[in-house]
Amino acid sequence: MSKLKSNAAATLAEVLRDGMTLAVGGFGLSGIPADLIGAVRDSGVRDLTVVSNNMGVDGKGLGVLIEAGQVRKVIASYVGENKLFAEQYLAGLLEVEFTPQGTLAERLRAGGAGIPAFYTKTGVGTLVAEGKPLAEFDGETYVQERAIRADVALVHAHTADTDGNLIYRFTARNFNPVVATAGLVTIAEAEVIVEPGALDPNHIATPGVYVQHLIQASGRVKDIEQRTVRTREAATVPA
Repeated sequence: MSKLKSNAAATLAEVLRDGMTLAVGGFGLSGIPADLIGAVRDSGVRDLTVVSNNMGVDGKGLGVLIEAGQVRKVIASYVGENKLFAEQYLAGLLEVEFTPQGTLAERLRAGGAGIPAFYTKTGVGTLVAEGKPLAEFDGETYVQERAIRADVALVHAHTADTDGNLIYRFTARNFNPVVATAGLVTIAEAEVIVEPGALDPNHIATPGVYVQHLIQASGRVKDIEQRTVRTREAATVPA
């Protein structure tokens, strides 16, 4: 049966509820499931715990959920581009669990692999390790990190087939593969959707077994978080 759905809002309405944990792919504004994020905002669901590398920027990406007051807690590695996020955090309106970037990726991967916890040296001796179990292996101290399992995972892919197999493009791949495996229910949006059998199995990054629903991405203009260019140097003519 095809996993392709015609409407993001209707699909999300079946699974969203107040107080749930939402894992979202993307890195800044690269590879974010913008249409699905917009549908979450429009649903009005509240008291969310959002797991993502960061919370986008003001007015874009996951920043729209911050603006709408729908987020209670954030588990992320970097949030420096969102001023409203900082204001809400400093005002005590938003709970934040900072997690080193590699640790965050591994927590999501472990959740998808059915591994409840793992040990890492990253964060030992810092605030990251406060209140967490420590253990010694081969004379080195490690901190225990718990896996992340989200109620719903939202991801963006470049190409998908109607069975839910996903292919990502360039750096837009980022956190999307590990987020896709970490959801009890995973919803993907894709720019190009083809029939089963049209994708080279060697190129599939996320097997369709992890994806329950698929949405056609709207083709919106992709935002660039920061555009930096070098001043063009004057052309020199060889003597």
